[in-house]
Amino acid sequence: MKLIVPRKRKLLNLFLIVFIFLVLPSLIVLFNGHHHLVKIAETYTPEDWNSIKGLTDKFDFSYLPGLSDLKSNTELDTNGFVLSPGNVQFKFLNKGNKKGTPEEIVKQNAESYKELVSKDPGAPKDAVLIPPPSPENLATYKHANATIMALVRNEEVAKIGQSIRRFQKQFNSKFNYPYTFLNDQPFTDRFKKKILRYTDDAPVEFVHIKSELWDKPSFIDEEKEKKEMEIMFKHDIAYAKKQSYHNMCRFYSGQFYNVPELQKYKYYWRIEPQVKFYTSIDYDVFRYMEDTQKVYGFTINLYDIEESVKTLWPETLKFLNQNDNVKYVNQNGSFQWLLEDLQNPKKNKATGGYSTCHFWSNFEIGDMDFFRGEAYNNWFKYLDSTGKFYYERWGDAPVHSIGVSLFAAKDKIHWFRDIGYFHDPYLYCPQTPTSRECEVGKFSIWEHLNDQNCLMNWLDHDQPKQVY
Repeated sequence: MKLIVPRKRKLLNLFLIVFIFLVLPSLIVLFNGHHHLVKIAETYTPEDWNSIKGLTDKFDFSYLPGLSDLKSNTELDTNGFVLSPGNVQFKFLNKGNKKGTPEEIVKQNAESYKELVSKDPGAPKDAVLIPPPSPENLATYKHANATIMALVRNEEVAKIGQSIRRFQKQFNSKFNYPYTFLNDQPFTDRFKKKILRYTDDAPVEFVHIKSELWDKPSFIDEEKEKKEMEIMFKHDIAYAKKQSYHNMCRFYSGQFYNVPELQKYKYYWRIEPQVKFYTSIDYDVFRYMEDTQKVYGFTINLYDIEESVKTLWPETLKFLNQNDNVKYVNQNGSFQWLLEDLQNPKKNKATGGYSTCHFWSNFEIGDMDFFRGEAYNNWFKYLDSTGKFYYERWGDAPVHSIGVSLFAAKDKIHWFRDIGYFHDPYLYCPQTPTSRECEVGKFSIWEHLNDQNCLMNWLDHDQPKQVY
């Protein structure tokens, strides 16, 4: 009997597909009601579709009314995405099987995060890690093609100096990678002299950013900009009226990798004023990125202010549905994390389907060749053409995050579980032998911000390859 039932099921599947796809359309057309066909076909489950996919792929059913929509809906429900020219769609599938109210989801995620972070991660195991050379061999050490990059103003010299002092101790004194300091104004001699006290023997370059890479584009409607900035200001969006902040977001989103002095480099590690590094980093992270061909590395993963990115996701979908831009999407991307709507559903609703989850870009290690590539660069140009780096307040963090999630495979994005880091008010403190001056598992200095932690959503819903 157990042998007969599956055979009957297969025969029934075959009969149903032949009847629904070949016989029924002809009958329904007679009654001018092809929408009934779609209604019936929609009751066929994804499992049913997959069981007969081999048969349907051998025949062209595209002429039948409504069936292309059926196939798209089935792909969307099964894969969470449809990648067809002019019909790019994404859907959140809750692959982590999370259930509960937003408050319950926050609690579940917080408990999982604390449990995960409280375990010593060790070091990445998907590459041979390169330890620091001996001091006498440092001059001849084979570096990756990389730089430490900081966008900073002259008056922030003491604050960036604090960061560099800590960074030198934990990493760069062991490897001596070059620094590149960027400023939209010329650096003063005072700034340069003070910086050289912190960087030890590392090479240093001071760069004045050209106005065409920094300044607001000429096509921006200043009246509209002023009006929109006023609205954002009334909604308490930070830096809403600060022109230089909008310039900075646009610069880091799609201009920094075009700075002439950075053209010679492939990798960068971005650092900011007044940040802390809690752990000793005893392997060459740039060589790790190079050997594993990663394109992006992060430590902290959180939600954004929804009012600042209201149309970033809808505009992205417009771009992907233009011409043949769908070709840029990597089918193994981190789509689900971008769409999650369980923990902070109001954010997803306010932004047209974007969770606002992003990698906090004040710490990021990235491949500039990825950003210089056709996919990311063309997408940025489209975003820039909308003017919404000024009419809204699109940040470089969500732009980078959406870009790498769409255009790179998820296993090319790396969470540095072994690197402790702080940028007010968030921190990442792992349980490692070298962790100092931080509370393991704590996410923010303020408890009420714990619901902003998006890391477990990335781990649960996109399930990146475990490398620790």
